[in-house]
Amino acid sequence: MIRLLVVRLLSAAAILLLVVSGSFFLVRLVPGGPFDQDKVTDPAIRANLMAAYDMDAPLGSQYARYVGHVLRGDFGPSLRYRDSSVNQILAESLPVSALLGACALVVALLVGLPAGALAAARRNSWVDTLVMGASTLGIALPSFVLAGLLVLLFAFHWRLFPVAGYGSPAQLVLPSIALGLPFAATIARLFRAGLLEVLGEDWIRTARAKGLSPRAVLWGHAARVALLPVVNFLGPATAGILSGSLVVERVFAIAGMGSHFVESAFNADYNLALGVVIVYTALVTLLNLVVDLASGLLDPRIAAADER
Repeated sequence: MIRLLVVRLLSAAAILLLVVSGSFFLVRLVPGGPFDQDKVTDPAIRANLMAAYDMDAPLGSQYARYVGHVLRGDFGPSLRYRDSSVNQILAESLPVSALLGACALVVALLVGLPAGALAAARRNSWVDTLVMGASTLGIALPSFVLAGLLVLLFAFHWRLFPVAGYGSPAQLVLPSIALGLPFAATIARLFRAGLLEVLGEDWIRTARAKGLSPRAVLWGHAARVALLPVVNFLGPATAGILSGSLVVERVFAIAGMGSHFVESAFNADYNLALGVVIVYTALVTLLNLVVDLASGLLDPRIAAADER
């Protein structure tokens, strides 16, 4: 297990380095620059700005200096918000996006797991057909479309929740549902498929023969193994929730990392864009590592195969 953890950590470090390197050079290939919107006509002023932010040095020198700062945990100053550093902006916006993502995951699990279990318990019934039909629709419906529908219904028509903003629990309800429901649909399908496969095993028939109730067999025995596909999906799902929040945060006017990333793209704020990308990549890589370890705990055969 320790060797596996070391290998995973080294792979994560290599991935982060590739993302930092690729993102650094890609953002500088985009036409325009961070000072083009300032309408500075004096070449001397523009040259002073470039020198102040170390953007007049050769690209290789800029890259080496930036990687050195990142290794020390310094993402540099924001090129657009001149009085703030990228670290300060991320420190304020990361908890917002993390809370929104956590709420969306809770929605996905609270809706997806019971729906999948119900569909598996009522296989080939109208309930199964209804759940699978709804999950297909949920997968096909983009989160930003769902967000617009939720705003129309629950903010404008019935006026149950605020239209936008951040600061109260009520303001998190609609964006959490918009982010979580598409992933709840996939979780329902994966959990149903896993349960149907496990419920046909001999050891499940033995548990039934001992007189256990269907609920005890389902949740006490079959669910643990059937959760493996869901656990493996949670890594990519977290990545999808984080990337999906880029749009949902804009729809609901939430000042999270997604909103700052969109603004940094419009403003050519290289440092802020790179900081958001690095944090997103680190989070996704870390969560995928947690998923790998959790899979080994749920099924020791996976850990044994990885050790070999």
